[in-house]
Amino acid sequence: MATKQAEQWKLEQDDSRIAWLTLDRTESSANTLGRQVLEELDQKLAEIEEMRPKAVVIRSGKPGGFIAGADIKEFTEITDRDQAETVIRRSQQIFSRLEDLPMPTIAMIHGFCLGGGLELSLACRYRIASDDPGTRLGLPEVLLGIHPGFGGSVRLPRLIGPLGAMSLMLAGRTVTARSAKKLGLVDYAVAERHLENGARSLAENAPPKRRLPLRERLAALPLAKPWVAKLLRRNVAKKVREDHYPAPYRLIDLWLDFGRDEAANYNAEAASVAELITGETARNLVRVFLLQEQMKSLGRSDASVPQWVHVIGGGTMGGDIANWCALQGMTVTIQDLDPERLGQVVKRAATLFRRKLKQESPVRNALDRLIPDPDGHGVAKADLVIEAIFEDADTKRELYRQIEPRMREDALLASNTSSIPLEELAKALKRPERLLGLHFFNPVAKMQLVEVISGPDTKPEHLQRGAAFVHAIKRLPLPVKGCPGFLVNRILMPYLLEAVTLVEEGVDPAVIDQAATDFGMPMGPVRLADTVGLDICLSVARILANHYPIEVPGKLESMVADKRLGRKSGRGFYDYGSNDKKSSNEGVAVPTEVTDRLILRLLNEVVACWREEIAEDADLLDAGIIFGTGFAPFRGGPMHHITTSGPEQLASRLRELEQNHGSRFTPDAGWEELSSK
Repeated sequence: MATKQAEQWKLEQDDSRIAWLTLDRTESSANTLGRQVLEELDQKLAEIEEMRPKAVVIRSGKPGGFIAGADIKEFTEITDRDQAETVIRRSQQIFSRLEDLPMPTIAMIHGFCLGGGLELSLACRYRIASDDPGTRLGLPEVLLGIHPGFGGSVRLPRLIGPLGAMSLMLAGRTVTARSAKKLGLVDYAVAERHLENGARSLAENAPPKRRLPLRERLAALPLAKPWVAKLLRRNVAKKVREDHYPAPYRLIDLWLDFGRDEAANYNAEAASVAELITGETARNLVRVFLLQEQMKSLGRSDASVPQWVHVIGGGTMGGDIANWCALQGMTVTIQDLDPERLGQVVKRAATLFRRKLKQESPVRNALDRLIPDPDGHGVAKADLVIEAIFEDADTKRELYRQIEPRMREDALLASNTSSIPLEELAKALKRPERLLGLHFFNPVAKMQLVEVISGPDTKPEHLQRGAAFVHAIKRLPLPVKGCPGFLVNRILMPYLLEAVTLVEEGVDPAVIDQAATDFGMPMGPVRLADTVGLDICLSVARILANHYPIEVPGKLESMVADKRLGRKSGRGFYDYGSNDKKSSNEGVAVPTEVTDRLILRLLNEVVACWREEIAEDADLLDAGIIFGTGFAPFRGGPMHHITTSGPEQLASRLRELEQNHGSRFTPDAGWEELSSK
């Protein structure tokens, strides 16, 4: 006998004849709109049509949020454009049925309301949202290589005007409830405890109809639309290329062609999304999203999460790690011998907290959790001690000898070293099993990845605690084996050094950077080296040169000797004056060999790390390089790019470069294994 499927939606009518429709997706911590959920919604809407209540309130049964969007995993099941269009049109029909209900419909929003979740709320007559900081509304579909497809691209411009709507959709950005109220996206933003009463009030008393601002009305005029579209395309082109990320460009085209026939508009939206979702870019960006979810799951466990963190080193990296941990609710002591440095840490913290938390009380509370500790009293109290001093193994070992006797027996010791093998640092410890690496990337507040590095003696349970800590501070943990440079820096360094070698040979730095950005990197390697600091690049390169066949270019040595350290000194490969503008050779032909030399050195090191199993598998390796270096997300990751491009062809090109430029291009043994798969 077949078992009845658990209901995802619950429909109740109260004494006031208000129907409360609650989504609480079974066996899931968050609500998403999978096909089963949508079909059940259609059934509930049919019941409501029969019930004829005075009003309908749609709400979430999850404490964490309203609806996170469509079920992304179902995207991977779509095989062709016709199937995609059928699925999208069905969802549009259900939302139109909701929109056509004759009584007031109200979306009661708390927490995240994203993608399809916001599109569902747009099909309601009214929206009320909690003004809690955790409430975020947005249509981030472009980040998956598509654009809204359940009617959002039609309804949002109609509701708030084309300029506001396109600003949200083209960037995929989210807004708070208060910002959404200013935009006209929600009717009321109230404290969460007032949500239900607010929804009842909307059911009883319709708010006055909002008139669009003049600029929004003008932008929607048929004569103005081509000019607005041209401006939008120009702004998008400053951030992404159409051949790399077509979705925002298709969204602009779609809006430009919208007419008075709304049925035709919905059909055009469905056809556009169907084409995008079956394209290579969207498939790869969905892959990246699922890799991100996989990494998040690595930090979800029963392992205890540190509540008190002690950071040693008040430089940029150590200070920013301390500030980020305090922002996430942890008590943090920050140690440095220089009181001025500690003052700078607190100053940067205040700026970060004001930007993130907005309101005075949460900012003050976060600052109270950040405790300058020049004498290091926090070492004895901390659950986790993070060492973030400069990259010198002897200095780090001496520090460990001093602090280990003062640490709690159950405390973890983590190094933020970017390249020194943990076995070299563990020699100073009596209990090396509790040493692990937590390698953050700069800037800490923006870079999501943290490498969780195991040494030869690190206990697995301590690695799990490290991953749980990374997850608790809203970062992505990537477990990697301990080796010089670990994963990201080991792979990145040959790429950066090849760029320096090209400069030595007389190639314009702007041409080198354009070769990389044409490939899809977010920043060229020359400007990246300037941004990181050429002294830091040189230090890491020297360490890695002791372990790998890497030659440090003389150009890098001489520039550091001349104090040309990059952006922080005002001069590096580029000059950074008060009128600093990025050099650009856009439109100039970039020699194919420049691109090949850069990218194939990176890919060759990727293959070596895959062969040595530095990350657990090819998927996690891809995730690490995407989130650690920004490797062209639309290509799905370096290993995925190798597989789809053909390992035999890439290895053959490496051999050609080896003949012309030397052994640094010798294909790693892993290419042969990949070619035989």
